[in-house]
Amino acid sequence: MSNTARWAVVAASAALMAAVTGCSSGQSPADAKGGSPHPGAMAPSSSAASDPSIPAGPGPQSAYTVQQQPAPGSCHFRYTADKQPLPDPKCTPGATNPKVTPATLKTTICHKGYTSGIRPPANITGREKKANAASYGYTASLHDAEYDHLISLELGGDPNDPRNLWVEPPSPGHKPGSGPNNPKDRVENRLKSAICSGKAELTKAQRAIAHDWTTAESVLGLDQ
Repeated sequence: MSNTARWAVVAASAALMAAVTGCSSGQSPADAKGGSPHPGAMAPSSSAASDPSIPAGPGPQSAYTVQQQPAPGSCHFRYTADKQPLPDPKCTPGATNPKVTPATLKTTICHKGYTSGIRPPANITGREKKANAASYGYTASLHDAEYDHLISLELGGDPNDPRNLWVEPPSPGHKPGSGPNNPKDRVENRLKSAICSGKAELTKAQRAIAHDWTTAESVLGLDQ
């Protein structure tokens, strides 16, 4: 074999080995080109796809304005097996208060009086409530329905993001005309206590209450 032929064989073998090594290293095309993935990028997984992050809202405002609600009739209530109401996840997925993080718990939701200082006034929420009732096609008495934060303020929910507010119908057994009296409020109180005592993680509690308030305590292992 001539020297030229020998060098051609060596070069071809080297190229083949480089290709095999590149494939087995697990590099993405961007890595192979010397680039780096976006710092916020995450490889897709089944768990990430089924439990997307809850969006962050604008947070507390010095002055609130009436927020536009979903189109009339575009939202639909869901109900649990025992007829407890749940919101439409497309209209009301929840939204978090960016000021509330695991690092700020002591100065935010675990600090007495925090939520009262960030709550939108009734002249704002009253108008939003009426519009949101139309979004959900709710025609019963608004006196008996609560304009509810899906992720409550005490759990780090955004005060006035329309994605975090919905007209919550009364629960089964409610006496007409008696005003809102929903068991979800008691669940929220217990979750807040669990967060502030270190028994539950903030983000996990927010996700649990946003998904289904009736199962939130069970999901977090707090109903034992």
